Amino acid sequence: MEERREVVAYKNAFNEFLNAQSQKVQERILFTLRILKTLEIIPANYLKHIEGTKGLFEIRVRQGRKIYRVFCFFDKKRLVVLLNGFQKKTQKTPKSEISKALILMKDYYKEKREPRYKY
Repeated sequence: MEERREVVAYKNAFNEFLNAQSQKVQERILFTLRILKTLEIIPANYLKHIEGTKGLFEIRVRQGRKIYRVFCFFDKKRLVVLLNGFQKKTQKTPKSEISKALILMKDYYKEKREPRYKY
């Protein structure tokens, strides 16, 4: 299947989250990321916009009875930037996790605007 989007992790938060999960959960997360890469229209049970934010989404992963979320955003439609992830244990998404994702997103755009090296 043709890839429609590129998926990248920003900083270490996503990779740390992924590596802390069991093999089955990792496989399920990677399966869901393949859906993001290849499907033109992503079903809402896999991706949902976070209300009250500008462009922050949650990737929704279910493995057995456990629910996991990975925050992300789109940079120019074809690039999906992964932020932090967590295991969802309550009905509402914790504000602290949303805040962490928003800070990472802000840092991403700040780094993108500023050159890495100043001469």
